[in-house]
Formats: sequence, C-alpha cells, structure tokens
Amino acid sequence: MAVYALTGFSLVSLLSFGYLSWDWMKPSLVADVATDPMEKSLPPTFTRPPHIIFILTDDQGYHDVGYHGSDIHTPTLDRLAAEGVKLENYYIQPICTPSRSQLITGRYQIHTGLQHSIIRPRQPNCLPLDQVTLPQKLQEAGYSTHMVGKWHLGFYKKECLPTRRGFDTFLGSLTGNVDYYTYDNCDGPGVCGYDLHEGEDVAWDQSGKYSTFLYAQRVNKILASHSPKEPIFIYVAFQAVHTPLQSPKEYIYRYRSMGNVARRKYAAMVTCMDEAVKNITWALKKYGYYDNSVIVFSTDNGGQTFSGGSNWPLRGRKGTYWEGGVRGIGFVHSPLIKRKRRTSWALVHITDWYPTLVSLAKGNLSNVPDLDGYNVWPAISEGRESPRTEILHNIDPLYNHAKYGSLEDGFGIWNTAVQASIRVGEWKLLTGDPGYSDWIPPQTLTNFPGSWWNLERLTDGLRKSMWLFNITADPYERYDLSDQRPDVVRALLMRLVHYNRTAIPVRYPAENPRAHPDFNGGAWGPWASEDDAEEWEGGGEPLKSRNKKKKKCKICKLRSFFRKLNTRLMSNRI
Repeated sequence: MAVYALTGFSLVSLLSFGYLSWDWMKPSLVADVATDPMEKSLPPTFTRPPHIIFILTDDQGYHDVGYHGSDIHTPTLDRLAAEGVKLENYYIQPICTPSRSQLITGRYQIHTGLQHSIIRPRQPNCLPLDQVTLPQKLQEAGYSTHMVGKWHLGFYKKECLPTRRGFDTFLGSLTGNVDYYTYDNCDGPGVCGYDLHEGEDVAWDQSGKYSTFLYAQRVNKILASHSPKEPIFIYVAFQAVHTPLQSPKEYIYRYRSMGNVARRKYAAMVTCMDEAVKNITWALKKYGYYDNSVIVFSTDNGGQTFSGGSNWPLRGRKGTYWEGGVRGIGFVHSPLIKRKRRTSWALVHITDWYPTLVSLAKGNLSNVPDLDGYNVWPAISEGRESPRTEILHNIDPLYNHAKYGSLEDGFGIWNTAVQASIRVGEWKLLTGDPGYSDWIPPQTLTNFPGSWWNLERLTDGLRKSMWLFNITADPYERYDLSDQRPDVVRALLMRLVHYNRTAIPVRYPAENPRAHPDFNGGAWGPWASEDDAEEWEGGGEPLKSRNKKKKKCKICKLRSFFRKLNTRLMSNRI
C-alpha cells in the first residue's frame, strides 16, 4: 500500500497524532448519559397519535455536530440528542434525491427507478406517482401534513408537486440548491430562474429573506394556527448547509478565528441552522405540542469536503459510498421515549422512518407491501435489537463502470465494474467505483482549499473494483479484507444479485428545453402537459420545444451577470 505524504500530512503522521485512533469518540461526547433506573420502566404515553417533526439537513458532515467533537457550535442539537437517543449506526444515501425519495417512500432507489444520480431541474422526471408517500399515509391516519424547505423530487408536471404528494401546505424550493436570499438557481450558463414556492404558486414576495430563518418562522406559524389536540406532521427540509455558502454576518463573525474561508462560512451556516431548530423546539413547547411530540433529526448525505464540510474520521465524502458519504448524523428526541439519554448502535436506515412513523401514527401499512424499511421504534425507544440486519446502499448500472472490474473478478457471480454497495451484518462490500476515497481532516488551515486533496491518498485502489470491510471493527475502512475473506465476498455478491433481480428500470430521461424558466415567467416550475408526460413516461424521447415565442426575462440575465461577478470576486478573496 503506497501513501502520499504531501503538504505536511500523511497517514503515518495523522496516526501518530491520534487522529485515526480507535478512541476518537470521547466518552464525554457520545457515551450514554446516566439514566434514572425508574425511567426505563415507564410505559410510553401514547394516549393519542404523537405530533411528528422530521428535520432534515442538507450536506451536513458526520463530524459537523458538537457531540461528534466538532469545532462548530451546535448547542441545541447537542442538548436534544443528549436528552433523547443518538443513532450512531445510522445510514442515509450519498446524495440528495436518493435520500429524500427513500424517506418519502420507504423503498430503496432500485425499487423506484431513481438509482442513478439526482433529478435534474430540466428532466421530465419525478418521484413515481404510483408510490404511496409517507405524508399520504399520515393523512389517512388523520394528520395535518406540512412541508417546509427543499423538495428535490421532481416537478415537471403539477402531479409531482409536494401538495399533490400528500402535503396540505408547502413553502420551499423545488430544485436542488438556490441562493439563500434571492432564491435564484442556475442549471447551467444562462439557465437561471427563481425557486421559492408557496403551495403551487411562486412566492415572489418572500425574496430577500434568509431561507433558514424563513423556514423556521413558517414552522412557528403553522404550529400557532393549528390545534395541539389534532395530530400534525411537519417535514422541515432545511436548505442548510448546502452551497452556496451564505450566512448572516453575525454568525460568520463568531468563527472569525478560522483561517479557512469555506469552513468559516460553513460553520456559521450550521450554527444558524442550530438556532432555527431551537426556535422550532421552543414553538412546540409554547403552543402545547411538545409533551406529545416526536422530533427526528437526520442529515441527507455526507458533507462536501471542498465546501467546508467534514466527515472526519470517516473515509470519503458526499457522493461516495464510503462511510463518509452514507453514514449520517441522526437522533430522536421525544418525551415518549422509554429509555432516554443514551446512544443506540442499532442498525437504522433512512427507509425505516416510513414504517416507523406510520406505526407511531397508528396508520395502516397493509396496503403498502414490500417496503424496504422496518419499524425501528422499539429499538429506539426501548433499546431492543434492530429488526434490520442489512442495507442495500445502492446498485447503479448507469454510473461509469470501473476500468478494472469484470464478471471474472466477481467469481462469475457479479460484474465488479458496476457501482454497488451493500452492508450485511458487520460486513460491507463495495464494487465498481465507490467515489473519492481519501480521509480528510476538518479544513481549519488557511491554505486548505488548495491542498486538501493531497492529504491522504491510497494508490492501491486505482486498480481495484471490489473492497470488503468489517465495519464494526474497522469503521474508517482502512483494512480491505476482500482477499482474505473470499467466502464473505461471495455471500455478499449473492445478496447483490438477489436485490438486482428486484430492481426496476432506471428513470433518467434527457433534459427538455421547455423546462427553461424563461418559458415560465422567470421561475422554475411545472411545464409539461398530461400528454407530454405520458409520452416521456412511456419511453419516448422528450419533445422538442415547440415554436413558441420566447418570453423575455431581463431580470434572469441580470441575475446571471451578478452571480458570475460575485463568484469571480469571491474566488479572488479566497
């Protein structure tokens, strides 16, 4: 195994400083907090269905929470997690759309056709309409359902919108990332538009309000206008802390000692989000919801390391199937938990929230068979063993095939050129190209953006297409055991074959020019008619733009100009 040791760091030096030691999770940070023995025997107080608040953050790294030893201040998250149950064996997906689709449907990507990449703004694609969503099941159970924040599950026709997929109200963005103040989003040069929606209308009047504050204020308003006697579900999908790196100045000032500009801005955004969660928790108490509430906190994927995020000491980053891409921050806070103030190592996946929350709501799961998720509430609340024993991280047949992979390398069972990853028990197998594979310490150095990719690079992976790790013993994926344990490799390859037989075709249509915001008054939104949708979903090529007179959008051109100018100025500053 060769190791590059550049810019003053190496794997050996990091080990010598204890960065990769096995005791990186200090007892004061993640160990169980002492609990009153009587508390463990108390029964749950489910006199009526609980209020459910699901908080999802965007691109927050595994290391970027106070109780994981971060230099970023998150007092609210730390307190809520300490008083609830920390999920330290919790898994999500490596990028946005896949995590959100699995949360909303309780199904793996291979069972919704969304196993490749994300849904792009100009694609005639969305969460399959035949899927019964989590909010729809909660509506059936008598819940009022509300969504605030980032959707990113497609919007090319109105039937795809959040208000048509189970939410009574919606305030947020439909695309993957927008400006935190102007709500503009560019999907390529000159393809820019406004993306903030109230229900099914464009919310032009909200421009200028920082999204993290705006979303927290909307949650407060929803709670103030609803009766705590009636069950409510609020899905808060913060845009934070996805790029662009923007935060009110007063939060940036708190981290003025950080030499790395990206990390400084990122830290400010995380702390700002933490205060938003504090305001939401305060509103739950103020309006009488808290005593009968369940708060779930989850990240959507690993942190993006070149944008200030950190997954240290895990390997990899957002967009990869290494632990740094798929192991998430997660906890549950609720007065209804039987055994509070502890850390759970039960295996939990983002698909598990669907059956867990529907069961808590006393809903009916009989008409949604073949879910990939499990009801993990007994494991969370009572400390029982998790019903989950394995996780299919994904099988992506369209991702670039690994150069050195083959069916022969996969013992004639599986083509190891195909990108795939699975966890069974304590074992994790990766095939194909799992993505960027280095370990990246928190970016605190002033010159970090120009040198971080050289910190630790293992050259033995360049000619490989298959890796096996014992994640329980080796959570940082340092010791590949694929050569030593071919028996385990074969068994996990067979599991991949099993899952692949159940996969449906990938839904990843070509982009359509009619989605351009200029044809929609300068905003992103539905553009397809019912006839168009049927043709695209039937496998036909997307229709070319008809001979319509293109609407002028001067403001779009101005926004694009100033965005490029700002980017150039910021690059010079950094």
